[in-house]
Amino acid sequence: MTFLTTQSDRVEKPYSSPEGMQTVTSVRHWDDHLFSFRVKRPQSFRFRSGEFVMIGLPTETGKPCLRAYSIASPSWDEELEFYSIKVPDGPLTSRLQHVQPGDGIILRPKAVGTLVLDALLTAKRLWLFATGTGIAPFASIIRDPDCYARYDKVVVTHTARTRAGLAYAKDVIQRTLDDPLIGQEARGKLVFLSTTTQEPSPDMGRVTDMLRTGQVFEKLGTPAITSKTDRAMVCGSLAFNLEMKDILEEFQMREGANSAPADYVVEKAFVG
Repeated sequence: MTFLTTQSDRVEKPYSSPEGMQTVTSVRHWDDHLFSFRVKRPQSFRFRSGEFVMIGLPTETGKPCLRAYSIASPSWDEELEFYSIKVPDGPLTSRLQHVQPGDGIILRPKAVGTLVLDALLTAKRLWLFATGTGIAPFASIIRDPDCYARYDKVVVTHTARTRAGLAYAKDVIQRTLDDPLIGQEARGKLVFLSTTTQEPSPDMGRVTDMLRTGQVFEKLGTPAITSKTDRAMVCGSLAFNLEMKDILEEFQMREGANSAPADYVVEKAFVG
């Protein structure tokens, strides 16, 4: 579940469930800093895999505390999954991290975002570059059958400070490979590279450095990125996003959008 910080509170009315909220169905704490949870999906709620939505909790002032979170479940899922950091004094996450099954979460009715397949032109390979909880929109995309219908190869890279920070992404990858709907195609097309920047691991280092040296392509046995054959999505910290933009443009790739599909897209609102 991607936690976005630059979105302001929306004015749409939440779905009219009891108390105006959706019910939490499960919660999993991955470590002291990261957790995921699932909520019931309103029957009328529609979104494209990779989009985000405003969610939150009521406050004593009567004005809800809302933030934008990427939906980590695919568009066909009957529930909505989110993945979040825990911020001890955060206006929302300081309380959200304590939710339990049966609790209510405010869900706004409109999902939006740039990390959608329709924002990219057709090509052979799709690269999904993430740091931290930026893996959330890609957890949605790699479980969407349309992803494998469009691309011959789907490469996911995820970087975190520690091994514990990689646990959610590794779990999603395994769930994807085991999924009865898309598992067979994923096993033939999905490639995953995880790296750490602080704690030693089999692949340690910043993926941006590995891209510049060509180490990523050597490790994966994949040709270098070109605008003719490759497309990319980026979701991570502001510094990571900016550096990735520079790298992708060095590969002669052009930034796209919903209104003008091109070679790569970046989730500009994400920080984490």
